Amino acid sequence: MTSYGSYRQLRLAPQRGGVPKALAKDSPLWRIDWILLLAAAVLSLGSSLLVWSATRGRDSLTHGDPQYFLFRHLTNVMVGAVLCAVVIAIGSRRFRTVVPFLYAAVILLLMATLSPLGSTINGQHSWIQLGGGFSVQPAEFAKLAIVLSMALVMSDQVDAGEREFPANKAVFRALVWATLPMAIVMLMPDAGSVMVMAVIVLGILLASGAANRWVFGLILAGVGGCVAIWKLGVLSKYQIDRFAAFANPALDPSGVGYNTAQARIAIGSGGLTGKGLFHGTQTTGQFVPEQQTDFVFTVAGEELGFLGATAIIVLLGVVLWRGCRIARQATDLYGTIVAAGVVAWFAFQGFENIGMCLGIMPVAGIPLPFVSYGGSSMFSTWVAIGLLQAVQSQRPIAA
Repeated sequence: MTSYGSYRQLRLAPQRGGVPKALAKDSPLWRIDWILLLAAAVLSLGSSLLVWSATRGRDSLTHGDPQYFLFRHLTNVMVGAVLCAVVIAIGSRRFRTVVPFLYAAVILLLMATLSPLGSTINGQHSWIQLGGGFSVQPAEFAKLAIVLSMALVMSDQVDAGEREFPANKAVFRALVWATLPMAIVMLMPDAGSVMVMAVIVLGILLASGAANRWVFGLILAGVGGCVAIWKLGVLSKYQIDRFAAFANPALDPSGVGYNTAQARIAIGSGGLTGKGLFHGTQTTGQFVPEQQTDFVFTVAGEELGFLGATAIIVLLGVVLWRGCRIARQATDLYGTIVAAGVVAWFAFQGFENIGMCLGIMPVAGIPLPFVSYGGSSMFSTWVAIGLLQAVQSQRPIAA
């Protein structure tokens, strides 16, 4: 029989060929979900070619440098990867302690957006210009704030062993925390981001074990809110036109329906294998607006064809699959809620973005996770990957 002391010496003793296997299992690298990380990395790095193809001929955007957006996109990916590594290093349990401060910082950024510091792009007053061609969109970080704040409030008593499911008071407090950033974003107005946030809240309620009346109540409140927003005229004219074009695809194809009409033409012309990277006529002819951001999926559909577009969907599916797996295997309710919130976020945002390119969803102006160009979106999605990995890392590993 081997004593604990001799076993400890065996674990710590240097072995030929490198670190002992038992010790390696204790390292954070052993606990990382490499499939999730690889899928997100392939999406982010591979999309740099799509962004490059969509922008290299647009001198008004690139300032005469065809590689302008390519290098900036790759820089965004690298910064996002660093943020992901930082979150993993902090760990899920220690990260909980800074959630209130992160939430407060996001609220201040959102309020600053509505002040003279904010700027309007494409009809939305949702940006803060930092100078040097850089800007930040706080609504992207608000999605993280909602996930983390709701997870913190709803899991407190459950993870302490005081309750089996979140109390009604905790659910109400969590909804209040989520409502504040959503209300500020709606004032911008950014209806697309608010839709994503609403789905995040719904996904969290379903995963948390909260009473069903909260889920039904949220759905009814969402329907009532949509009616109120429409009746009160909160939406701007261009947003109303987008919904009108969705309801009637043949409506004004040279006006309000132009974006979706050109997007469908681009994707439909790609066929099975596409026209070849950098050889898409719709892309090189600059017929599709905002093609490096909201409509980047049309580049894949036209130049890489059905197979290339399907590859993006499959990779996103892998991210969602691994996220669901992490939520199911989490050791506490906080981890389950965080993972479920991220999965709901990525699932709906990916479906909405691809759906609006195909004409089956209204144009909402939200990016395709990991694929669209944009620093705020890339940073927030990679922080979310870091959160998933942090939840995964606290799960005990069988010997």
